[in-house]
Amino acid sequence: MATPPDTLRARLEERADLLEATRLRYRALEKLLRAFFWKDRVRANLELLREVALSQPQVDATLESVARRAAAEGWPKGSEPLVLLAEVERLRNAVTWAVERRLIAKKKPALLGEALLLLEEEVLDAGPLLGRRLWAQAVEMLPRNLPELRAACAAAEVLERIFKRPVPEGSLPFDAAEADEVRRALPVADTALETLWARLDRFDATGRVRAFLDKRARRAPVRPPRSGPELLLHASFWHGLARARLKTLMEARLSPVAVREEEWPDLLGWLVARHSSAEARLAASEVLSEGRAGLLEMAAELAALSHARPVGPWNEEAAWVRLWAAAQRARAETGPDLELLRESLRLFIRLRGQGQTPARLFSPAREPLSGLPSGHVGGEPDDLPGLVQRAREAAGRARTGQTGL
Repeated sequence: MATPPDTLRARLEERADLLEATRLRYRALEKLLRAFFWKDRVRANLELLREVALSQPQVDATLESVARRAAAEGWPKGSEPLVLLAEVERLRNAVTWAVERRLIAKKKPALLGEALLLLEEEVLDAGPLLGRRLWAQAVEMLPRNLPELRAACAAAEVLERIFKRPVPEGSLPFDAAEADEVRRALPVADTALETLWARLDRFDATGRVRAFLDKRARRAPVRPPRSGPELLLHASFWHGLARARLKTLMEARLSPVAVREEEWPDLLGWLVARHSSAEARLAASEVLSEGRAGLLEMAAELAALSHARPVGPWNEEAAWVRLWAAAQRARAETGPDLELLRESLRLFIRLRGQGQTPARLFSPAREPLSGLPSGHVGGEPDDLPGLVQRAREAAGRARTGQTGL
């Protein structure tokens, strides 16, 4: 007994929607490829071409699966699902033939999806037949359904939500959960935007479109983005703003150590934890060695000691203990950042020895004292723990209940 057609359609479930959408796309794409000025037509509808290309593996698998099931269950030939199946297969063959005819490459891909992506490259390489405005060319080169564009926009949405709001003085722009979001969003945005700009370089032989968009990427968006170039500019702006804010934050919290960008993911969560509790330790990782983590902890403590009026509860004696412990971690470290920390400690000892108490002892804007030797100052040791010990003694304050300093 034959199964009613409506029941057969119900058996297709979501696959029926996919096949019907594919039928509409195939019809539209076939008309574009048969047009006399087909390159201009395709260039103006690259989003359609990419939709067909990206969904093609799923469409092929669905057609094969439905055909096998129809043969196994004996679906009637005139049923609606089989009519739909036959029409989609016919249109797929027509589109495949049209794409093969339009491709210039001698070696044509066997799969329709790959052939469509190759056709997109050839169309963009050819450029417009007549002169076109730069924005129109950018729209052609950046269809909205590019996977990299979607990834960049998703990351930019996170960065915009976190960095567009005002931040009270002395506070961080994110909490622990948001710091983790930023940590995951930044590399996604980096990779996606790099790919998108490379795509422009690939298809923009004159470089005018790239320069046109690059100049506008630093402008704050004034309306919701709709086209591909607007999405790129929106993502680029918030990505650039987030990186600038993070760089400023790292400099303010960890000066004089120069923080490398690859260290940001490890530092974001630690800065949040340290904002709540000064006792939070920076764990070593694949990026941060034990000595490097100690240097960064020292920089954070020095930045805290540099404030004339610390914000919130603060114990100077405990800060010196933390500074000495961080110096113990960093004592085997070498490099320019180590020398900067040594100079900061020597500067502190020198100023305290002169009876001076500047508002910001370790301010980067302060002019370095002339004649400071690179080795010893007034006989103080060269190793970090020894310098911290002498700096604490120069502070001239009694330490009660503390050992090890």
